Amino acid sequence: MHGIHCTREKESASTFHTGQHALCSGQAAPAGWDRPPPHSQAVFTHVKQGGDTPLATVMMFRIRKLDIFIARQFGMLFAGTFFISLFVLMMQFLWRYVDDLIGKGLSMDVLGQFFWYMSLMMVPQALPLAILLSSLISYGNLGESSELTAIKSAGISLVQSFRGLIVISVLIACGSFYFQNNVGPSAQKHIAQLLISMKQKSPELEIPEGIFYDGIPNTNLYVEKKDLKTGHLYNIMVYRMTDSYEDQAIILADSGMLQSTAEKKHLVLNLWSGEWFENMRSQEMGSSASVPYRRETFTHKHIVLDFDGDFNLTDMAGISNDARTKSITKIQHDKDSLVHVYDSVGKAYYKDAQSIYYPSPRLRPSEKKQAVRLAEGKSFNVDSMFSRLPADQRRQVVDQALSTVQQEVGDLEFKSLVTSDGDKLIRLHDIETINKFTLSLICIIFFFIGAPLGAIIRKGGLGIPIIISVIVFIIFYILDNTGYRMSRQGDWAIWFGKGLSMAVLIPMAVFFTYKANNDSAVFNADMYMNLLRRMFGLRLKRSISGKEVILNDPAYSRDAARLRLLNGQIAEYAKSRSLKSPPDVIKVFFRYHADHVIENISDELEAVIEDLGNTRNKLIMTVLNRYPILAVKAHTRPFDRRWLNILAGLILPAGIFFYFRMWRFRLRLYRDLRAITACNDVLIAEIERMERVAFGLHKKKHS
Repeated sequence: MHGIHCTREKESASTFHTGQHALCSGQAAPAGWDRPPPHSQAVFTHVKQGGDTPLATVMMFRIRKLDIFIARQFGMLFAGTFFISLFVLMMQFLWRYVDDLIGKGLSMDVLGQFFWYMSLMMVPQALPLAILLSSLISYGNLGESSELTAIKSAGISLVQSFRGLIVISVLIACGSFYFQNNVGPSAQKHIAQLLISMKQKSPELEIPEGIFYDGIPNTNLYVEKKDLKTGHLYNIMVYRMTDSYEDQAIILADSGMLQSTAEKKHLVLNLWSGEWFENMRSQEMGSSASVPYRRETFTHKHIVLDFDGDFNLTDMAGISNDARTKSITKIQHDKDSLVHVYDSVGKAYYKDAQSIYYPSPRLRPSEKKQAVRLAEGKSFNVDSMFSRLPADQRRQVVDQALSTVQQEVGDLEFKSLVTSDGDKLIRLHDIETINKFTLSLICIIFFFIGAPLGAIIRKGGLGIPIIISVIVFIIFYILDNTGYRMSRQGDWAIWFGKGLSMAVLIPMAVFFTYKANNDSAVFNADMYMNLLRRMFGLRLKRSISGKEVILNDPAYSRDAARLRLLNGQIAEYAKSRSLKSPPDVIKVFFRYHADHVIENISDELEAVIEDLGNTRNKLIMTVLNRYPILAVKAHTRPFDRRWLNILAGLILPAGIFFYFRMWRFRLRLYRDLRAITACNDVLIAEIERMERVAFGLHKKKHS
């Protein structure tokens, strides 16, 4: 064969090849065979030159080309889905604060800053959704165009084809973490600053209904109802404070309007039909002395309030305390400071309570022993001492005790608020620390959900993948948001609340990856329907229809004899088994014995039904469809495997469910056997009638 060389078939457009066909010199080469692909030429050049490097090492070049091919598809889809996801999240955020932007006369510079920082803030949330959607579409396209089948036929498993995208997903997750730790806090801080500043501009648009509005300096404004079309306010209450809380003026009015002046430095409050209450001089704190006041009734009142209506950025001092505006290093530092401060507050409260409720003066050891001896020698009955007091003194003691208790309750409620606020601040810092890690890891988890799902459904485009992606993301959002709220309130442990979504999604990712790698059916509706039927004992109905062409007629006489025999076996079986009584727990879960009798009855019945299915008699066909399908194992044990039965018996809730399920199947089997006996009697009578008619016709023919 010297001088003969071979070339491989040209590869398909998907950049890889699954077959190995050769043409030898001297044969006519089809079109396209004259230029083998680069990696094929490299392989055969390596073999021709007698290279010592293993062929598998050379073939790794093909796998790298496959990774590049898949990564290119994924990258293009990721870029598109990322901006789509970012736009959707921005619109959702904008919808929450649209009232703060509309009608405020904000400049394009301010709006540009708002949208810029909003987009930066939404990037960490858009990355997981983009990975989920792009990976699902990528592998859906590969499956829909049969390229995924070609990959597997080349000996490359689905998980092996994930390798390049796994690296990309890990890099995206690392980038997300860096973004959250360095860029995100600054974006959160600026977006909060802009939102607060927007709310303070044109406050007449921001006044809510039913609660006090404190956005105007030294003034609290309450409005019961507001007409958005005319700008009128109804049932108004105004608290104006000058030097102190005691110097406040209270203004009540039936209606009014609030407008800004032309220079945006003052607010004009026009009130109609109201009253003005104001103290004439300051009242000392805690003093019960009467202070003269002024009361004015008016039909129209014009009040000017100091307020700078121009857009001015608020100070970031209050915003910087939010944990979302801090990096991990800053969060840990501030958390340590908070723990130290609130530990000191708690110790101070403890010492205060100890000194008030459990005073223990410092005594020398000898004085302590003497105090103990004195206490043991005397008895003191509070009730008897209280009953000896005069009535007015008893009333005074009760009033004083009630006042003391109310004062202490108020003091404890205030201290409880202080400590609970401190605990909440510490929890928020811990939650934000964990959130930076979980939101990054979810990028990798979403890849292991999206890519296998795409390989399973084998549908690309923006139809089914978007529906599945939205469902998965909604599951993640609900679990994550629920865990965040419960952890923030202290109802759940922080690790549990923030790990809830991960605990649900990781098994989903493992399950889908395993199923896709083994080509198992996941979205097969019949499989799940069969599982539900087996679990809850749902019935299957027979569907036997008449045949147009019948080759062999039923053996009616033999079938009737078999049905009579079945009736006897069923009667004997029902008598010996006591199907109405509850099953024995030990036999059900721990000592299983197969019920071969009912299995034989079912097999014999199905054989008779199959033979009678060749009939042309409509009555027989109708009766055949009435026969129930027997469940021959469900009344004996929950599972086929013995260890599963033992486990179900040991786990009490599951054991109770399967026990009553078995009892239900025993009762159903009892009813089915009675129905089978009734159907057998009808068929036997019909077959006997047919035989009599046939015998009469035969006798008449030969007479």
